[in-house]
Amino acid sequence: MSILDRYIVRTVLGAVVMVMVALLILGGLFLFITQQSDIGVGHYTVADALWYTVLNLPQQVYQLLPITALIGSVLGFGQLARGSEITVIRATGISVARLAGTALIAAALLIAFEGAIGEFMAPQLQEAANQQKAFRQYNSVGFGGGTGAWVRDGDLILNVARQSGSRQFAGMQVFELSPQHTLVSIGHAASATAAGHRKWLLGSYTESRFAGERVMVSPPGEKVLQSNVTAGFLGLAVQDPEELTLQALWQVIGYFHANSLDARQYSFAFWSKIARTVAIAFSVLLAIPFGLGSMRSAGAGTRTTLALAIGLAFFLLQKLIESGTIVFNLDPMILAWLPTALLATVTLLLLARAR
Repeated sequence: MSILDRYIVRTVLGAVVMVMVALLILGGLFLFITQQSDIGVGHYTVADALWYTVLNLPQQVYQLLPITALIGSVLGFGQLARGSEITVIRATGISVARLAGTALIAAALLIAFEGAIGEFMAPQLQEAANQQKAFRQYNSVGFGGGTGAWVRDGDLILNVARQSGSRQFAGMQVFELSPQHTLVSIGHAASATAAGHRKWLLGSYTESRFAGERVMVSPPGEKVLQSNVTAGFLGLAVQDPEELTLQALWQVIGYFHANSLDARQYSFAFWSKIARTVAIAFSVLLAIPFGLGSMRSAGAGTRTTLALAIGLAFFLLQKLIESGTIVFNLDPMILAWLPTALLATVTLLLLARAR
């Protein structure tokens, strides 16, 4: 990499970091303010709310990086354009394609950072933040919402309302089906603990078993349930798909497909994470036409506003498509890539016209 390449990459990355810091300050402040209503519940204090905010910052970095890369790159190339450095660079014979190649070096570094923080830092710290908050507020905590997680394992269908520990769940329902797919029994356990390989210990378990026209009800007691579902997987099923790593999402998708369950929500989350990461490259490339075209002499405010508008449109389109994937039964992979494909089309068209 030449001195010129290093200079351009350093300028772009410096602007991206500056924008990221500004957005993190705003995002962190907003998140801390939303925690004020929870302060005082149980043992949850101001210090806990501040720590919760800090632990959630990596997740904000992960979600905001495509927008931050776009705004920062526009500002970085704008800085080069305002100082006439772009003009000098082009006058030495450096082509637009060469500038794009240099920009892709910066994009590759940002993509590597996005992948690392999304797989090895943000989900783990966000989970730790949720657990810390829940344990400070309540003795028995739940990390799932709505009806909890539904998991099928052969002739068993398990439903857990919430997770109360790494290997403990509360409110587990067990539905047993016959080979003909008729309901054999319904059971409910106040608690469920992973007790070893393929074993669950169910506490305060009651069961209603159907035999012909009779219903036999067993009194509350303990039961050992044989199931291939592990505590780790069940914990993944309780979590929001957006909070899972790519590896965990792939595992959940495979399990759902193996049991003929609807995995659209997890498939969209999986491909959306990949597409959003790839979008960083086009976000950086989109800044080049800003520095070469009619926006070359525009101020930083104008550049920032336009870049922010494009970034917000990308973010809102992605969220809108996410709703369409679940509600309208559309292909999750195609729709997850649609915002990135549109951004790539606009970027390549503007680059082709850049001089």
